[in-house]
Amino acid sequence: MIQITSTVAEVQNQVRQWKQDGLTVALVPTMGYLHEGHGSLIAQAAKENDRVVVSIFVNPMQFGPAEDLATYPRDLVRDQQVCSQYGAHLIFHPTVEEMYTPGFSSYVDVSGLTEGLCGSSRPGHFRGVCTVVNKLLHIVAPHKAYFGQKDAQQLAVIRRMVRDLNMDPDIVGCPIVREPDGLAKSSRNTYLSAQERAAALCLSQALDLGRNMAAHGERDAAAIIEAVGARIRQEPLAKIDYVHIVDLDTLKPVQQIDRPVLCALAVFIGKTRLIDNFIFTP
Repeated sequence: MIQITSTVAEVQNQVRQWKQDGLTVALVPTMGYLHEGHGSLIAQAAKENDRVVVSIFVNPMQFGPAEDLATYPRDLVRDQQVCSQYGAHLIFHPTVEEMYTPGFSSYVDVSGLTEGLCGSSRPGHFRGVCTVVNKLLHIVAPHKAYFGQKDAQQLAVIRRMVRDLNMDPDIVGCPIVREPDGLAKSSRNTYLSAQERAAALCLSQALDLGRNMAAHGERDAAAIIEAVGARIRQEPLAKIDYVHIVDLDTLKPVQQIDRPVLCALAVFIGKTRLIDNFIFTP
């Protein structure tokens, strides 16, 4: 039977006991409404560690004023089933008050990596991400923490934060998990109507086009960006937030693909903002 706790003290006590028993501990941070993408993170964590903690916390600090905090999908019963199915041992499901006690006024900012891509259109988002992940890493004190490559900028930012602050956990990035038709798994996919769900395929199809261009020798980033954008613009329900090709390490835009790069995009399908990406090494 999987354990569920909502308090920091109970998580810390359990993890302390596991470590005293010589067990390795992993953390999979999530905002809940778990799907197979989260399941793949839990499964990899369970394969590589003795115990797995899954945090389920819809973090208000990373949502902007006009974003979907109030409507973000939540289903703890379903989440318990996914955690059990993929091998988790403990769910940490705190309240907002447990994570941000009265008078909370300490924040974590990572500059540079957070200024482009999603950082441009979601000001304050990465401050919220870094603050809550920093807290979770301190609360759970895992040996390893697992994050999905779909949120590629988030993964790069967290790796930089952990390195810069001399934190102990290894940060493990895991591949994007997709539906059979190519759409990247996302909790926000539940917002899509049937028509929007079909339209959302333009993201993965556009990225496939860009990846194929790079694989066949195209090294002009602008040409790939234009082709990816043109494919998305063929879909009437799609509105591009951004399409960028950036250095995989610095997340700065590149003109020539002469190093490992991230091709990342964010697109509104109706009112739902979806992200996707691919990594290419020439």
